[in-house]
Amino acid sequence: MATLFLIIIYLAFISLGLPDSMLGAAWPVMQIEYGTPIEMAGVLSMVIVAGTIISSLASEAVLNRLGTGKVTLISVAITAVSLLGFSLSPSILWLAICALPLGLGAGSIDAGLNNYVATHYKAHHMSWLHCFWGVGAMIGPIIMSHNIAGGHSWRDGYTAVSLIQFGLVLVLFLTLPLWKRVERTNHVVEKEEQIISIHSLLPETHEKPLKIKGVKFALFTFLFYVGVEATMGLWGSSFLVNVKGLSASSAAQWVSMYYAGITAGRLLTGFVTFRFSNRDLIRAGQIIALLGAILLVIPLPEMFSLIGFILVGLGSAPIFPCMLHETPVRFGKKHSQKIMGYQMAVAYVGGAILPPLLGWVAALTSFMIFPFVIVAYIIIMLISSERINSLMNKRQTI
Repeated sequence: MATLFLIIIYLAFISLGLPDSMLGAAWPVMQIEYGTPIEMAGVLSMVIVAGTIISSLASEAVLNRLGTGKVTLISVAITAVSLLGFSLSPSILWLAICALPLGLGAGSIDAGLNNYVATHYKAHHMSWLHCFWGVGAMIGPIIMSHNIAGGHSWRDGYTAVSLIQFGLVLVLFLTLPLWKRVERTNHVVEKEEQIISIHSLLPETHEKPLKIKGVKFALFTFLFYVGVEATMGLWGSSFLVNVKGLSASSAAQWVSMYYAGITAGRLLTGFVTFRFSNRDLIRAGQIIALLGAILLVIPLPEMFSLIGFILVGLGSAPIFPCMLHETPVRFGKKHSQKIMGYQMAVAYVGGAILPPLLGWVAALTSFMIFPFVIVAYIIIMLISSERINSLMNKRQTI
């Protein structure tokens, strides 16, 4: 039963990843069809993320009321309908209308499943969970590229992904009793065990989650991590088309290689967690991502840009899952669900603000600024992360 339950959770994360990378991959073609400014993709991205932020902040109340299983089922169903709406949208306005529920469908399931795995499973499962998100994010541009290169419309790409989501809705509906059974079992186990963490060794306090030392730096790190991830996914194709001169289908394939780097990196991270700590993996990932971004800055032959995309993906791989898994360890299980919701909300704020900011500036200047912005985001993220480590070291010496 435990294995089947994990498989279902992994499938749910594939569904989360599928739509995340499709807009950026399809936008060079969508923009021409709709005759809209290139920065409009940033506006659509903001609408999607606004929905995700709302549902992330409401995640604790929604999950307590409905349970993780029902929330996952409802969220995937909303996503499937929204993607179908994308494929049928006659105008940018309709795309924006469909974008809001697409975001709403992601927030609660993201926060709920992340906290569930962080509190009930070891670090390697968190990395593998997000590896499956990467599988979905990698498949999305591949499906889109196949449709564009094959002479089909980008709309067919969205239709295909929508049908995949509807298939998962059926699987989740049929396995809903399993969620209830596992949740009852875990409720009993939780009463008998106590998480071992730095925070649990300190006297219990009634400190508000946002007042706990390190939480604000954690939020800042999530802000810029998702800023990097979303900016690469949304504007990577446009950078490759407008600056490097690639075709739209080739650019979509290259972006899929970026997501392939994330996926492969998270698969590898799952094994590496047996030997290295989350803290070490977060730091190493940030350094690798920075090296990849620097390759995009240096005027080298195109192949080095592809290597840069892959390295940014590989470096990004351990950061998000390892930071999520550290949440109950750093800040205590009592506050972990609420802090997890805050982290997901702030992460998506980064996804809502930072990519459109780049699109707006690039529209006024050039997409040549793309790699420089990625380097800046990664450096800020690295500084924030190291500040958390410093605070945790001080706590250990108390």
